[in-house]
Amino acid sequence: MDRSTVTPVEILHRWQAGERPIAPDFDRLAFCELADDVRSRAFGITPDTVADVVRCKTDLFFFLLDELHTFPLKSTIFLETLWNLWLPLGMQLSTAKQSLNRPLIQGILGGQGTGKTTLCQVLRLILGKLGYSTVSLSLDDIYKTYADRQQLQKSDPRLIWRGPPGTHDIDLGIAVLDKLRGSQTPNLAGVDNPKSDALQPDIINKNIEIPRFDKSAYGGAGDRSQPEIISGADIVLFEGWFVGVNPVVDAKLNEFLAGAPFPISTEGDCQFARDMNAKLHDYLPLWNRLDRLMVLYPQDYRISQVWRNQAEREMMAAGKSGMSEAQINRFVEYFWKALHPELFINSMLEGDGVDLVIEILGDRTVGKIYRALDLKLSD
Repeated sequence: MDRSTVTPVEILHRWQAGERPIAPDFDRLAFCELADDVRSRAFGITPDTVADVVRCKTDLFFFLLDELHTFPLKSTIFLETLWNLWLPLGMQLSTAKQSLNRPLIQGILGGQGTGKTTLCQVLRLILGKLGYSTVSLSLDDIYKTYADRQQLQKSDPRLIWRGPPGTHDIDLGIAVLDKLRGSQTPNLAGVDNPKSDALQPDIINKNIEIPRFDKSAYGGAGDRSQPEIISGADIVLFEGWFVGVNPVVDAKLNEFLAGAPFPISTEGDCQFARDMNAKLHDYLPLWNRLDRLMVLYPQDYRISQVWRNQAEREMMAAGKSGMSEAQINRFVEYFWKALHPELFINSMLEGDGVDLVIEILGDRTVGKIYRALDLKLSD
């Protein structure tokens, strides 16, 4: 076999089938790592470090081999995604955590259907193999209670659904992240900081309530459910459809609205967009708790409407209740009217707050992986 043309996925398939790694495998994998210079820069891979990176990824792959069937995503490009994204991302978070004397908080920004939940599930498995305790927290988990949102809707009838800025309990989110930032799991506390107060038993044993939200409560309106109780975490994955999003200046927003971007068509829609942009200022103290922020960036934001319809049809086929296509379209467009992705996500990529960008293609597979800095340098 000419191993100079074999793909990384072919190598991984052989390993999965029981073959052991040989030197040409490592050489080929190292070559392929550096061949994608955009992705290699995103994960800090250089000619000097590539051999060690490939060895670490290989070790992780074999650690996970017996558990690959438990991963939440099953597709023809599973191994490719594992090798190119999940493993190096897990290793990058591990390195970032080691540079801190406290837990790391990783923000994950992505619209509907971009794979936030799957990514968090996979990272928890990988980081667990690396020895880290990980907890996932969604922006959904800090919604205001059903009763509070009922009162909110009376004061602002435009807030017909949960989701937009203003429907969350920001103080709750800040309190939870602060408790998590101050926590330290016992097994790693001494490694990171031998003199840390985190080693004191009374701090280690202090429980932290992680809020959870039941979207099915009150006929789909949703409400708080029983919180998850944990003692702490080394890495926090905080995800949501506008996690980390900053308000844009009024002049830029008004210029965007003047173009009547779909589905914003009336002066009422424009005012709703202005009000939601203003509400983002309230979230800045919450975003300030993030150590890092990655963006799951669809090639075309409109594809999320298609993905939501697909998910709803699958639910209904399984015998669950769901919304009609017209209802789904109105629901998704409501989010776009609040914070239009073409403006707000692109504005985030132009700023300094985003570390990593993961392109999501129309079939939900991963496209390019790059630093936001590289996007700005190419402009």
